[in-house]
Amino acid sequence: MSALSSPAPRFTVTHEIHPRFRDTDAMGHLNNAIYVTYLEVARQAYWENLEHLADYRQVPFILAHVTIDFRSEALVSEVLEIGIRCEWIGTKSFAFAYQIRERASGRLVVEAQSIQVCYDYATKQSLPMPAELERRLEAFEGRSLARAAKPDRAPA
Repeated sequence: MSALSSPAPRFTVTHEIHPRFRDTDAMGHLNNAIYVTYLEVARQAYWENLEHLADYRQVPFILAHVTIDFRSEALVSEVLEIGIRCEWIGTKSFAFAYQIRERASGRLVVEAQSIQVCYDYATKQSLPMPAELERRLEAFEGRSLARAAKPDRAPA
């Protein structure tokens, strides 16, 4: 499926991004490294919508893993829209799914996922998923986010 024909799925939070010249590389398009920052901006917007707080220092998690699939180039002159939603909740972690699209055409630019681990910054230890956070995420998303158990691997 091409970047132009893929439908835009529902995302709980969307955020508009106006790329800056410094986000570009020698090839004239947005540098691949900037997309991790754009994902961070989306997480901040998600948290603000979930908690109605502007203080991002209060998040009870750390970023543990990011995967990004680049689907088409983006240029500094294009306005981008990033969508974010919570995909699943595990015992200590949860995942966000993202899409970045060029706003005018809807062209898919990036698909990504990040995994966050619940974390106590004072003790520097991971924590079990707080029941209250799980409840708020599921209410915000409007669906159950319980992660399906991974099937046991067959012996080799």
